[in-house]
Amino acid sequence: MKSLTTIFLAGIIFALGLGISGMTDTNKVIGFLNLAGDWDVSLAFVMIGAIGMHLALFRLILKRSAPVFGSEFHLPTRKDIDTRLVIGSALFGVGWGLGGFCPGPGIVSGASLGVEALIFVAGMTGGMLVFHQLDAALQERKTPHAKPTRTTSAT
Repeated sequence: MKSLTTIFLAGIIFALGLGISGMTDTNKVIGFLNLAGDWDVSLAFVMIGAIGMHLALFRLILKRSAPVFGSEFHLPTRKDIDTRLVIGSALFGVGWGLGGFCPGPGIVSGASLGVEALIFVAGMTGGMLVFHQLDAALQERKTPHAKPTRTTSAT
C-alpha cells in the first residue's frame, strides 16, 4: 500500500512540476525546439534542474542496500545505441515538434480535457498499440518456430 501511495504522490509531484515549469504549454515547447528562430531557452533550465536533481538523489538512493518499497534495484543494463533507438528517438522528436507535447506533458494536459491534448493522447495511444502489434510480429519472425510433432496411436 505504501508503494501505491508513493507512486501516486510521485505522479502528483511530476504533474505539478510539468505544469508549473511550462512543459504543458505547447507554444513554449515549440519555442524551445525552434533553435533556428526565436529560441526560448527557458525549458533548458527545466531539463538541467531535472538532471541535477536526479544526479544528486540517485547517488543517495543507491547508497541504500535496497529501495524503500522493494527488495532490489532494477537498473538498466543496456548502453548500446542501435537502429531501433535512433529511429525511435527521431520519431519521438518529430512527434514532439509537430504537437508540442511529449508523453508526460500530453497526459497532464489531457486532464484539462482540451481538444488538442485529448487528440494527442489518443494518437499517442494509437501509436503505442501499433508499436506493440508490429513489435510482436517482428519478435515472432525472429524466433524460430518448433515444428509440430505428429503423434500416432496404435490401433
